Amino acid sequence: MVKIFFYEGRNFQGRSYECNSDSSDLSPYFNHCNSIRVENGNWILYEYPNYRGHQYFLRKGEYPDFQQWMGYNDSIKSCRLTPQHQGSFRLRVCEKEDFRGQMMEFTEDCPHVYEQFHHNAINSCHVHDGYWMFYEEPNYRGRQYFLRPGEYKRYSDWGASSPRIGSFRRVQTMY
Repeated sequence: MVKIFFYEGRNFQGRSYECNSDSSDLSPYFNHCNSIRVENGNWILYEYPNYRGHQYFLRKGEYPDFQQWMGYNDSIKSCRLTPQHQGSFRLRVCEKEDFRGQMMEFTEDCPHVYEQFHHNAINSCHVHDGYWMFYEEPNYRGRQYFLRPGEYKRYSDWGASSPRIGSFRRVQTMY
């Protein structure tokens, strides 16, 4: 059974809430979130209700304060269990919008986009297989964006405010 625990205080203190499925609004259960324990599953957490705002990808483990999950603040207001995926991963990134400019395909994680792709920006992409997390900075740091299979004609389609992507990795199912 998948399960995640949210705590108002750091180090798993204070009021808590146990969740085992997607929730579009966690507001009734806690005011702020300073620590999290993921017992099972991979989760995408969102800063605001209805799966909006900053996104955070968490795997099984303990996160004693919001900086441990690269949080910008102590606001978590919705969450989703990542879909299960069995099979291959394939992602095509493009330098310009609408799949124009230099293009490159990936089937593995990329800790430093510039070293592989030789561009500082990804303006469009096509997720052929699997689920992926984009990170604004190299080495899986900074703002995060969860991408499902499909076409993203411009960076705003995946929720970014700029085309700067420093790294990305596959979201592998771990239950």
